[in-house]
Amino acid sequence: MRASRWAIILAVLLTAAIAGVAYGTLRLTPLEVLQGALGTGTSTQVAVVRQLRLPRVLLAALVGAGLGASGAALQGATRNGLAEPYLLGVSGGAAVGAVIAVALHAPSSVVPLAGLVGALAAVALSLVVARAAGGQGDARVVLMAGVVVGAFANAAIMVALAGVDANAVRGALWWMMGSAADASWPQVRALAAYVVIGLVALLGLARAIDLLALGEDAAAGMGVNVARVTLAVFVAGALLAAGTVAAAGLVGFVGLLVPHLARMAGARMHRTIIGASALGGAALVVFADLVARVAHPPAELPLGAVTAILGVPFFLSRLRRLT
Repeated sequence: MRASRWAIILAVLLTAAIAGVAYGTLRLTPLEVLQGALGTGTSTQVAVVRQLRLPRVLLAALVGAGLGASGAALQGATRNGLAEPYLLGVSGGAAVGAVIAVALHAPSSVVPLAGLVGALAAVALSLVVARAAGGQGDARVVLMAGVVVGAFANAAIMVALAGVDANAVRGALWWMMGSAADASWPQVRALAAYVVIGLVALLGLARAIDLLALGEDAAAGMGVNVARVTLAVFVAGALLAAGTVAAAGLVGFVGLLVPHLARMAGARMHRTIIGASALGGAALVVFADLVARVAHPPAELPLGAVTAILGVPFFLSRLRRLT
């Protein structure tokens, strides 16, 4: 991909980040944003920038980066342009684990780990369902298995919330629709660890994913252990999905939309596609979070609803091309 395209992606991300910090109930100029970040502005500016908006923008960027990279890798490994963590049931499994942890009043530090366990369980269940259907090697069967697992995950979440008080249910449902409103620096640091580990793993698998994209037989003929690489991609995708779900709830369709935009921008090899999808996903979720905050003040829209409004039409257009 050309250097100019990378520069455009970075410029869009930087613009979205500055707008995300500047706009809100109290509007700040770019200079005031800089002063607040450096601690040289007024006490109000410093508090708004450092304690409220900057952690939120960074959390949204990390969520988008994780989902974008995960979607790019899953699409390559399954050779299916409709694959993404949300549709493959990975995000739903992570949500089940996190909701159960919340319902059991587990410490906040346990929630991401519970999300990871749920995501890995969803991956295993998707593969079991695909194998039972006789199509574990068929990307379309794996995709349908993920949809089934996602539906099962939603039912499990409803069961887990059945005995919880009404206020907790409302909070859980809002969290399931996605939100970065409660962003904090500890959350940012925890999610950054997940995203860095997941990205490093996926970039290390990029060459093998390139070969998988040629087909299982071709990849195996070139020395790729297809089953092992596919499982590694799913596990790394589960790690990223678990971190994003635990931090911001369910934010769908980012992993579907962004990899296609990366390919449209000229990315061809998966190392480039994954990197561009991470940056593009970060920009998209930061922008979507800004829209969620300012579109209908003083109320705040669910972040997952905003990304779905962007992603569903694109999903339908892609589905029409594939049918």
